[in-house]
Amino acid sequence: MSVPKVLIDFHSHLVPGVDDGARQSADSRTALERFRAEGVTQIITTPHFEGSLTRDQARFEVRLAELDAGWESLRAVVAEDAARAGSALRVERGVEVMLDMPDPDLTDERLRLAGGPFVLVEFPMLRVPPVNAEYALLGLKAQGWTPVIAHPERYRNLDPTLEELTRFRAAGALFALNAGSLFGTYGKIAAGHARRILLAGEADYVASDFHARGEPGMKRFVQAMGDAGFSEQAELLTMINPARLLAGEPPLRVPPIKAQSESRSLWKRLFG
Repeated sequence: MSVPKVLIDFHSHLVPGVDDGARQSADSRTALERFRAEGVTQIITTPHFEGSLTRDQARFEVRLAELDAGWESLRAVVAEDAARAGSALRVERGVEVMLDMPDPDLTDERLRLAGGPFVLVEFPMLRVPPVNAEYALLGLKAQGWTPVIAHPERYRNLDPTLEELTRFRAAGALFALNAGSLFGTYGKIAAGHARRILLAGEADYVASDFHARGEPGMKRFVQAMGDAGFSEQAELLTMINPARLLAGEPPLRVPPIKAQSESRSLWKRLFG
């Protein structure tokens, strides 16, 4: 199936007043404008959600009601944005599930990316768990969902050999880097991990993780990769594979990064 080659972001925090992202509707409105400025035309926004809530019905209902109310506020902002700009951004919902327990129940479509088979997940405390990580991923696969691990490069205890990612991929997980990590937005450790992941061809997607402050960073990532000679990888990571995710299809594998002699100085700056 051919997919449109447009910038797509499926990790952001634009729903007003529900997490550490957009505080109010005005922040959401500005965030949409910044996505437009970067050429992003399709978004899945993903407020934080604790997986353990799915095993506590009362708390689950309270949190989902909060997210539903915020989502309705965001939908109004999206409609205003479309009227002002003369074209509509496609904005859908999901959540970023904190795997604070190994077996959350993600049957509610509001917990999955655009209600499809993919679910965005993260581990607590920005650390790879010493035990049960693969168990949780295998459990999600057994439910019929494909886990997409958010910002694996930000896990402080990730081994430089990326051996944990090899195990997680064997358990059925996919990986979405943050666009800003390559440029040091999250510090030197995350930047080093991001480079190693790209060099090894272990990233499946790149997303913004935009918290309605600063810039999304998608355009910067695509431009820098293109200037360094890696347009194929950038297109797969930010356009083709995210479009396949929206269509419910698995990603294409992204080729490892190799040095390009004609752009060696930029290659060295990004990946040296």
